[in-house]
Amino acid sequence: MGTRHEVLSLYRQIFRIARKWQAASGLKEETIKEKKYIVDEARKLFYKNKKITDLQMIKMCIEECKARVEIGLHYRNPYPRPIHLPPLGLAVPHSKVLRTQEKLRKQAKPVYLKSYDEIS
Repeated sequence: MGTRHEVLSLYRQIFRIARKWQAASGLKEETIKEKKYIVDEARKLFYKNKKITDLQMIKMCIEECKARVEIGLHYRNPYPRPIHLPPLGLAVPHSKVLRTQEKLRKQAKPVYLKSYDEIS
């Protein structure tokens, strides 16, 4: 029951932040665009994770959400910060080298981007 309350509290907090958000540039168009991004991103990720029942996974998602909120407020930028992952080399598929490279990429991903799938 405590996690449900915490998740709903975070959801409401994000919408309060979006309602009061001001873009760092001060431009009205930029502010509207960033507010829309915050709301859309919150809805998308909360909807994506709504079926999670594992308590450990829920705690991980809560920590990711808190980290993204803190980073966004600190840097006055709602978008995720770019990350620099080690590149995948030209390893043969199903080889030990490829598995090692994938493991390093997984470990290098910061907590605030755990819900995003790999693009490359």
